[in-house]
Amino acid sequence: MHEAETRATARRAMEICNACRYCEGYCAVFPAMELRRTFTDGDLDYLANLCHDCRGCYYSCQYAPPHEFGVNLPRTFAELRQVTWVEHAWPRAGARLFARNGLVVALAAALGVALVLLLTMALQPADVLFGVHRAPGAFYVVIPMAAMVAVAGVTFGFALLAMLATVVRFWRATGSGGLPRGRPLLRALGDVLTLRNLGGGGQGCNDVDEGFSQTRRWLHHCLFYGFGLCFASTTVAAGYEHLLGLRAPYPFWSWPVVLGTLGGLGMVIGTIGLFALKLAGDAAPRAPRLLGADVALLALLGMTAATGLVLLALRATGAMGVLLAVHLGFVLALFLAMPYSRFMHGAFRAAALLRNAMEHEPTDAR
Repeated sequence: MHEAETRATARRAMEICNACRYCEGYCAVFPAMELRRTFTDGDLDYLANLCHDCRGCYYSCQYAPPHEFGVNLPRTFAELRQVTWVEHAWPRAGARLFARNGLVVALAAALGVALVLLLTMALQPADVLFGVHRAPGAFYVVIPMAAMVAVAGVTFGFALLAMLATVVRFWRATGSGGLPRGRPLLRALGDVLTLRNLGGGGQGCNDVDEGFSQTRRWLHHCLFYGFGLCFASTTVAAGYEHLLGLRAPYPFWSWPVVLGTLGGLGMVIGTIGLFALKLAGDAAPRAPRLLGADVALLALLGMTAATGLVLLALRATGAMGVLLAVHLGFVLALFLAMPYSRFMHGAFRAAALLRNAMEHEPTDAR
């Protein structure tokens, strides 16, 4: 029932917007909207995920509350995005987790940290857990490499599989067809990497009120590229380990540590900044019931990065064993939460941007 009402509200809003067209230059949503006279469920799901929540349309709309039409596109699309994540989740049992994903993220974090910490304490004597380990392979003295690789490989592998299957379902449901090549793919990749649509109509987003700002865009850059650098750090470290025979911990100026440090700092800055914007921002264009899920994911991402930085700073002390267990607990929680939390919005928006690039590719170039 909630899904039907959400789509009915979105369809009504799009029909009003399509007649008005005042906001046609604001973001990618409105040019895509103008290609349609009617809106299927798939069209609405696509447009909702193409929306980057810049909120410019809300403050410019003559039909926004308190007008009797009550058009509030940012809130409506935020609620519809949640519906699309639930409907396309794989496996289907995972869809139930989206309904309370703020709670799910919090529980996953608590259980992940507790599980890794308790197992480490149970399996290792105190002199190992609280000892000072500085030689190559020091981390594996506390937690064996085989255990790290097995747990991380299974959880991350499942997360990637679930995310891919979910996005494929969304892609098919929105009628996007086969994957493109050439210019549409490059254009979509450019939109993803530059977060162009977080620039609104060019002046920025309405992060807090009617004033324009690029703050949310740059904070998303910090979080997005910070996460990417952390992933690159892990990949390079694996190469050091398995190709070069070099075992962690690595010197501070080594590539794994430099990439991880920059990535961790970017993630911490991004999560703190985005959390502050959520507290300061206007509540009117926001979907209140989704706030808990947003904050929970930001907290999980921030704690994953922060514990990694603290581990780096104190790795040569007796606190290393406990900090390693805590950090890996947050990493495990993040992997488990990724397919069934707001983390999915990035994957869905990338798919929507790809379809948008395909729609606007000239016919003779297809």
